[in-house]
Amino acid sequence: MSTVTDPQTSARIARIIATDIAAKDAQVTAAIALLDEGATVPFVARYRKEVTGGLDDTQLRLLNDRLSYLRELEARRLSILKSIEDQGKLTDDLKRAIAGAESKSTLEDIYLPYKPKRRTKAMIARENGLDALLDAIKSDRSAVPESLAEGFITEAVPTVKDALNGARDIATEELSENAELLGKLRDFMRREAYVTAKVIAGKEQEGAKFSDYFDHSEKWSDIASHRALAILRAAKEEIVTMEIAPEPETGADRAIAMVAATLEAGTDQPGDVWLRTVARWAWRVKFAISLHIDLLGELRQRAHEDAITVFSRNLKDLLLAAPAGAKATLGLDPGIRTGVKAAVVDATGKLLEVATLYPFQPKMDVRGAEAKIIDLITRHGVSLVAIGNGTASRETEKLVGETLKLLPPSVKAPTKVVVSEAGASVYSASELAASEFPDLDVSLRGAVSIARRLQDPLAELVKITPESIGVGQYQHDVDQRRLSQALEAVVEDAVNAVGVDLNMASAPLLAQVAGLGPSLAQSIVLHRDIHGAFPSRKALLKVSGLGPKAFEQCAGFLRIRDGEDPLDASSVHPEAYDVARKIVSACGRDIRDIMGSPAALKGLHAEQFVSGDFGLPTVRDIFTELEKPGRDPRPEFKTATFTDGVEDIKDLKPGMRLEGTVTNVAAFGAFVDIGVHQDGLVHVSQLADRFVKDPHEVVKAGDVVTVSVTEVDIPRKRIGLSMRKDGGKSQDRAPRNDGGNRGKPQGKFQGKAQGAAQGKFQNKPRSNTRPGNGGGRDNSQGALGAALLDAMKKKR
Repeated sequence: MSTVTDPQTSARIARIIATDIAAKDAQVTAAIALLDEGATVPFVARYRKEVTGGLDDTQLRLLNDRLSYLRELEARRLSILKSIEDQGKLTDDLKRAIAGAESKSTLEDIYLPYKPKRRTKAMIARENGLDALLDAIKSDRSAVPESLAEGFITEAVPTVKDALNGARDIATEELSENAELLGKLRDFMRREAYVTAKVIAGKEQEGAKFSDYFDHSEKWSDIASHRALAILRAAKEEIVTMEIAPEPETGADRAIAMVAATLEAGTDQPGDVWLRTVARWAWRVKFAISLHIDLLGELRQRAHEDAITVFSRNLKDLLLAAPAGAKATLGLDPGIRTGVKAAVVDATGKLLEVATLYPFQPKMDVRGAEAKIIDLITRHGVSLVAIGNGTASRETEKLVGETLKLLPPSVKAPTKVVVSEAGASVYSASELAASEFPDLDVSLRGAVSIARRLQDPLAELVKITPESIGVGQYQHDVDQRRLSQALEAVVEDAVNAVGVDLNMASAPLLAQVAGLGPSLAQSIVLHRDIHGAFPSRKALLKVSGLGPKAFEQCAGFLRIRDGEDPLDASSVHPEAYDVARKIVSACGRDIRDIMGSPAALKGLHAEQFVSGDFGLPTVRDIFTELEKPGRDPRPEFKTATFTDGVEDIKDLKPGMRLEGTVTNVAAFGAFVDIGVHQDGLVHVSQLADRFVKDPHEVVKAGDVVTVSVTEVDIPRKRIGLSMRKDGGKSQDRAPRNDGGNRGKPQGKFQGKAQGAAQGKFQNKPRSNTRPGNGGGRDNSQGALGAALLDAMKKKR
């Protein structure tokens, strides 16, 4: 990151960011210094609390984003100052105005009159001396402009009309370059503009999925991000025309009045009347167009940021989902024609055995499938059975349930769990999977991934690009660079919050540890393969290319179980080991006896161990770690139990109470997998017995919830659900929520009590072309852009 060396500028940036993140200037200044020195956000948040005054990772991420923007702003400010100075036009007033600009748009407004431009009509008019005509009209408002124009007729300006048009062009350009007027009009538009969409004649059938926007108008300032993205997509696909303009009856007149006021054209004198016509012209040919573009850009950016926030929160919830733990696991990737792919992994995730079962059409070898499952369970001591949630998922789950009843009494029946397949096929076909299992068929690799993601979702999902996991809203429409940056930050924060077992972690997981990255992660794995397990954290320094700085950043997030130093299994950073040992010494007991025994630390106070190098926050963290070393912040593992006999949308009836898993959370509600091959929607109005503004206040991806079926639309494959105590019976019709996503057929959900009464959702059967599977699973509710997590479309 480039840095700003001017102390005054640096101080100003720190003040602005401090306000943005609700912190003190000194905290921000300290954090910026650390980041500029190469420190990572997870490291600063966890191990530099004294320096930053306890800024958390969320504040630091925002700080980092704002720092980049403000430094870009400062670089542009300097560039503009130099450009105007080189033109010999830099005045003290202009310099002050540029210095006071707080946004890029304001800065560009100021620069507009000095920005090199192509030859314009106003330039030609000035060359023909018509600026004098404009001055004359402004100077003598009582004079008739047509009469004044007669004195400016030349060979280049043959008529009075040409002369007045030239003066008008000069006035329009001057108005359009008036930074103060631009600012006022932009603020006016932000308050008063409406986003209007109209269907293009003849596109009604082609664009049926966007039918909610065939005649739609909504305040620009109020429009929800998912509706904005839907309209933007409809306009891009040339289904609707989109306009951003003030209210047509009086709004434009108010804007024109603001332009006229700049010209001080307030009387009925001929000059003022003519200047007001100029104001109308300027609004129509300049301001209305340029402000439409400006507000369209702001709307797109705002909608993108909201969509990226939704994706980031869902991804974080998914990555930090409860792990089932280090247990031998049988992974089953369901399929019909090509069979159910099976893979057994041991407690560490190592592949032990694979097989293909054919319990369904056309072979119907149920007995053979049952026998193989029993064999795999008994021989490998399987504790968990992970069943992918795609095609034939419920049939496979039923098969497993019946098979477990056939186990001999001496064998403990494993727990069966339906697991999201989202992204499994992406991993299966990746170079990483090919290098890990070069001799294994692609279709069988998916079963391995399904088994491992039940053991530890985080460790397995980091092998897949976040975009492929599919928990985003309009993810393909948003700024891909910004999306990628945001998601990478989420993955990094999640991995470092949990910590990584140095001697078991894969290279993709290690790559997300603060201070490492893909290259050092590969070096660590190579070193581990050659020399065996790392006996201690300090042994990391023997890894080729891993120097003191990288060690400082990563060491605290890496765990070594049963190593030379018990503290290596905790999140205590090696730099603070001496403090930890002083605390242990004060207890008068062996460190191994103390770690994990909160009672041993009773009577000691963190304040006793504060020193010049380590303040109270760090000491308190050490106490916490000694009480529960290597604690996992993820919740306790639990799973939804699907109702027997409810395996298809046709089995659903309004009023049914079912258990399910939240697969995705959007701005308008949450999608829940209830085990019928398509997710139901709990509209935001149905999430609780109170008003809910943000669905994330109530649920997150991975939550197990109880829902009531409110509406079943079999032809459109729509399922309405409610989490209200009354099952949604007393709920008034709620505001609509919008789909129009992924350009797939959609229709209006006709729920009487369902909050999505007017919402449009994706309705496309999932064609399962993933190797090893046949048939398809429907993606029921798809205003989310990608394959929805758990019960949603698999990536291919």
